[in-house]
Amino acid sequence: MQLHCFGVLLKRQIGDPSVHIKDKGALISNLVAGLQLPSEEIRGEILFVLYKLFMLQATSSGSNGDDPDDLLVFFPKLVYSSLEVLMKTQSDEVRMNCVALLIVFAQKGYFESSFGNEKTSMSSGEADNFMQSAEFTSCTPVMSLFAEAIKGPLLSSDTQVQIGTLDLLFYCLSRKESTARHAEVLVEENIADYVFEILRLSGNKDTVVNSCLRVLGLLSVAEQTFNQRLVIGFSTLVPVLRYVAEVPFHPVQSHTLKLIWSCVSNCPGIVSSSQLEELALLLTGMFQRHTNGEMGMLPETFTLACSIFGAILKTPSSQGISTLPASAKEATKNAILSCLSDHQKHPNHLLLYALYLLKEAHTYSHEENNKNSNYMELVNCIIELCETHLIPWFRRAIDDTEEDNILGVLETFHSILLQGSDLQTSKLAEIVASSSWFSLSYGCLGLFPTEKMKWRVYLMLSSVVDRVLGNDAGQPIRDAAQYLPSDPLDLLFLLGQKSCHDLDLISCQSAVLLILYTSSLYDERLADEKQVLASLEQYILVNSSNFQCGLAHSMTLMQLVLLYALYRGTAKMSYQIPYSPEAEKLLFHLIIEKEWDLLSARIHPVALKWLFQQEKISRYLSHQILNFCRSNSPNGIQIIVHGNHNQKIDLQTIAELVAAGDNFGAKLLVSLLKQLQEEEGQTKNITLVMNLMAVIINILPDASDQLCLHGIGTAIHTLYYYSSYSSSPQIFVTCSLLMFNILRSVQPETLSDHEVWFLVTTKLLEVSTPTLVADTCKQEGLLVIGLLSLVLHQSTNQAFKEASKAILLNTSLISAINNVVHAACSKGPALIDHDENTASGETLIFVLLLYYFSLRSLHGLLPGTLDWQHFLEPSNGAQPLSVICIHCHDLCRLLHFGSPLVKLVASHCLLELLTRISDQRSKKRDELNCSVKYLKSVTAVLEGLVFDNDVRVAINCGLCLSTILGWEEIRVIKDSKWCRLVVEELALSLAAPSLASNSFTNQHKAATHLAVALLRLDQVPGWMRSVFDCSCISGIVKNLATSNVSAEMVQLFRELLISDYLKSEQVAGLNRIFQACRKHVYTECSEDVNTEKHFEKVVAIPDDLDKVRRLLIRLISVDSSPSMTSRGVQTKNRKLLEEIEIFCQESSKRE
Repeated sequence: MQLHCFGVLLKRQIGDPSVHIKDKGALISNLVAGLQLPSEEIRGEILFVLYKLFMLQATSSGSNGDDPDDLLVFFPKLVYSSLEVLMKTQSDEVRMNCVALLIVFAQKGYFESSFGNEKTSMSSGEADNFMQSAEFTSCTPVMSLFAEAIKGPLLSSDTQVQIGTLDLLFYCLSRKESTARHAEVLVEENIADYVFEILRLSGNKDTVVNSCLRVLGLLSVAEQTFNQRLVIGFSTLVPVLRYVAEVPFHPVQSHTLKLIWSCVSNCPGIVSSSQLEELALLLTGMFQRHTNGEMGMLPETFTLACSIFGAILKTPSSQGISTLPASAKEATKNAILSCLSDHQKHPNHLLLYALYLLKEAHTYSHEENNKNSNYMELVNCIIELCETHLIPWFRRAIDDTEEDNILGVLETFHSILLQGSDLQTSKLAEIVASSSWFSLSYGCLGLFPTEKMKWRVYLMLSSVVDRVLGNDAGQPIRDAAQYLPSDPLDLLFLLGQKSCHDLDLISCQSAVLLILYTSSLYDERLADEKQVLASLEQYILVNSSNFQCGLAHSMTLMQLVLLYALYRGTAKMSYQIPYSPEAEKLLFHLIIEKEWDLLSARIHPVALKWLFQQEKISRYLSHQILNFCRSNSPNGIQIIVHGNHNQKIDLQTIAELVAAGDNFGAKLLVSLLKQLQEEEGQTKNITLVMNLMAVIINILPDASDQLCLHGIGTAIHTLYYYSSYSSSPQIFVTCSLLMFNILRSVQPETLSDHEVWFLVTTKLLEVSTPTLVADTCKQEGLLVIGLLSLVLHQSTNQAFKEASKAILLNTSLISAINNVVHAACSKGPALIDHDENTASGETLIFVLLLYYFSLRSLHGLLPGTLDWQHFLEPSNGAQPLSVICIHCHDLCRLLHFGSPLVKLVASHCLLELLTRISDQRSKKRDELNCSVKYLKSVTAVLEGLVFDNDVRVAINCGLCLSTILGWEEIRVIKDSKWCRLVVEELALSLAAPSLASNSFTNQHKAATHLAVALLRLDQVPGWMRSVFDCSCISGIVKNLATSNVSAEMVQLFRELLISDYLKSEQVAGLNRIFQACRKHVYTECSEDVNTEKHFEKVVAIPDDLDKVRRLLIRLISVDSSPSMTSRGVQTKNRKLLEEIEIFCQESSKRE
């Protein structure tokens, strides 16, 4: 009871009550002796009193830092006795008081004097002399006693006891006097296992988790021993990380990550795949929240997270984890972005850890099967990070960041270039090289003139060159890296030196030329152009002897040629720079002597053009073109268009040369074709060259003008008539395809050699006519018919007049066409089965195409000499026409019974024919020379097709009906109930709100043409006013919008206005709508122009008849009525604007 009261007094006493104790030594001695008593309650009271006494003593002596000597003598015995009590007791209250006392001792450092003593027990008499002992050895038994004593409290069910014991461990191990041996003894005594168990059962209680992890962190200094226990307790750490990762700046985040890092890095095979997967997901979440600003991350935590994730990717157990590539992608991306987002706020070393993670992720992505989409996404993400974030940051931060970061970025890029697949690394190399990398590299050398930076820069450059040029092209840079200077001007100085047999200088000059050449491909200029050209010329003049004896590598000399061509071409483009004729002469001699395949190398377009402007090497260039044809056409038939944009010579580049006209490209091609014709056994090469020309025209149609200006017509004429290849079927087909490409795209004014083309056309007629047998034609015959169609098409532009007349008046061709048409018409309803997929159907379509172009050509070549009415009903005893002729009724049969494509072409032919008849009648005032029955039969066919499924056929038939109605044949009109039905259907559809849509404009164009024609008659049918009454017109106006107004619709309202069908409020409403429509058209004008331009130029190579047929039909659509929807967006809008203007003018007259 006295002890208890004393404890209460000590607890409640204000100030230091120890001053009232006369003999502290005797008191403490008695209390220490009392610890041997068997009563748990008494020992608990004694420990509490001792705790309060030493606590008060520690407080009072804190100012002077020393304890009285009469107390120090008791510490070894007291520590030992306390540990003994702690080990034996089962009372949590006793444990709590004992732990509290020992914590005071630990905080004051009294444990070190005990742990350093070899005594494990001592009597009270021995204690007096304990501190005077001079020599002490390791007291492992005392540490073992300590470990054994704290096991009970660690297993206590009282959380406060556990936390107190953990705090005791922490204070003991955190003192600077504590050694790794102490931690090792504790680990060997299984204390780490106890702590892991407490952590496992903690339920994520913050105080317990914090205490456990602090202790485990201190125990981990006993690395080898602790790691063995860490392997067992590792599974406990993953759930803990799941908890602490969700708390921003959690105090033991870094402790947890350190332990995980230690296990993953030191014992990688122990961690299971599921644990690695969860760790990766947790770390990924931490990076994401950090980047998004949801949760901050201490620098130490960030570096540990990067290190752990990198170790996970290197762990064997990570192979086969399906979610790991996606996690690696997100973690890497967020780690990099968080460092780059606000670089000034983060320590510089953080970026190095993020780059480490990026490198490990890239290595990991190539250890698995690269074809797996997950790994490919990871690689693509890494490349994208480099392209969109790291390289731009590198360019911005190069002036204000530390050398280590610059080296880290360079090393990262270099590592990716060395390890990655050819496709991905080539992509990264192109990205890097396209980012002014050579200039940036020399900027690094200027800012950080250290040997380490120099090596890193040149090794990186060599790897970039390896990837962009291939075949270890960067080896010269690696060989000369130690000798190369850091200033580009010094590079030029080296280049201008005479090397003789100085192998080191030769190596440096090769590296300099390689650097200048590669940088020039990406439009980088490392020095002034005048200086570079002067250095190149100096190199040529002083080292020309090396060219002959082979000291200079062939690849180096080729790079010299391409560099020289570039800088000469640049000088010619911008300003005149003096050059050395002697150096140019030596260079040309070198080109001819070495016979390099320059067109297979990467070359700047300016350099290529300059070479093609040099007539002195024209024979060499012709040979290069032929080699290019062979290398781009392995099968000798078709040339593939490359699609790259990396200065490799592809078909696009050659096409641009030929079309430009400021070089010998087109002339060389034509000359090469002529040259090959003069030699035997050149069938394959002739085919290759003509295929190349066809592909060039397909890429850039303007190239056909240049080929014609340089005599391609003469070359084709010679090939057909005089060469030994004129009988070759392969040559004939290839040449025909080339001619087709030329004639479809050439400008008429460039076709000057008409006599040559006349002879070529005559040859084509000789070939095509015999192939028309019955109702079918051979493939080459159909191709020739397509060519003849294009000749006729060119005649409408005042070209090929004589050649076109030869076609139009060729009796054999006329007879053959008549046979084909007669055979088709005789099939009746069965004609529908003869479409473009059958021989007879395909032949009929090509014949109709030829007929259409002949009608247009006849109108231009023989104006006034032909009675177009002869194409209508033939009169008895009339002589057949001496030109190609398909009568109107035959066209109607084809329209009625034919396949969809036959109907389309026949409708174009019929519209052209009726237009010509109408024009002639309006000029000559001729009577119509056909019976009413004939005309009614024609209109009956047309009326039935006004609502054909093909809107193009429907519009053509509507225009045909409009033309016939314009002839004012009352006998035909008055009995036409179908016209009324069509107009009523039109009015109902336009006025009905439920049918108003964006698509109704095209659907009703054919009927609109018919309604307009009826309104223009001198005697408008009386039923028209009842159809277009006030309510109907108001309904139509209500449904109009800017998006569905067409030129035909405006034309209809104009005729209604002229015929007084519209009221003033309806006219006002239409004016508002049409003005809004005009504004809408102008807004969309630029986009429409671009669309039409693209549509006109991008045409497939006609390497089969289907493509030839489609292109001819497209030409027909362009030549037809301006209202045709197929003419293009720009023409359609122009016609709409014109009709709106006319309507506005007409309405203003009536105000």
